[in-house]
Amino acid sequence: MAGYAEIAAHYTKLIESGELAPGDRLPTQREVMQEWGVAQQTASRSFRVLRENGLTKATTGGGTVVADPGSSNVAARVRTWASTGRALAKEESSRIVEIGTVGADEVVAARLEIEPGSPVHVRRRVVSRNGVPTHMSSSYYPAYVIEATPELTEAVSTGGSRELAAERLGSPQSRVLEEVTSRLATVQELEALGLTGSTVVTQVVRTAWLSDGRIVEVAVKVAHGSTVLRWTTPL
Repeated sequence: MAGYAEIAAHYTKLIESGELAPGDRLPTQREVMQEWGVAQQTASRSFRVLRENGLTKATTGGGTVVADPGSSNVAARVRTWASTGRALAKEESSRIVEIGTVGADEVVAARLEIEPGSPVHVRRRVVSRNGVPTHMSSSYYPAYVIEATPELTEAVSTGGSRELAAERLGSPQSRVLEEVTSRLATVQELEALGLTGSTVVTQVVRTAWLSDGRIVEVAVKVAHGSTVLRWTTPL
């Protein structure tokens, strides 16, 4: 009897070879159970592996489909950087709006385990899709990251700053903690995202660790919308 890893590997091969293209529907879990002769738990686990690897996504009423290569899934971002040197999708662009040293606020300081007000390097940028701003992201780096990756002090962006830093520090990314809350947008965020009035935005605070235990980045991403979630993504 096949195991979940074998089933996941089968569909991974179909997706990576192009036999299953972005948007194509995968069999339902029930169909997988019947075809492979496995229990629901095995089929479900194989689907979870595909989803966590950024290869598939769930759709409303459409079942599970192959994800676009530009998926925002963190694991997909790492793979995209490894193969192309960019972590942005083809239709995305990133514009640097601020680079420099700032005092860490309470949110950033707590995650970097430093005192509020301590100097940290920041790269603030606006990411657009097909020319339309989608989110504003501020990445904060401890001194050892900047020492290893001086390029982060330059106003050039491929969307793969964290991946470059991990490469320079000689340790792969191991996990990312994402903490999501909703709040009202600041004046700066309204202007950057082309919003007006009292607009609710989703704030994602993302802390990324290397496999050696060091923090490589704390990023604060702000996008239009609202939700309250918290999860950890293995890389």
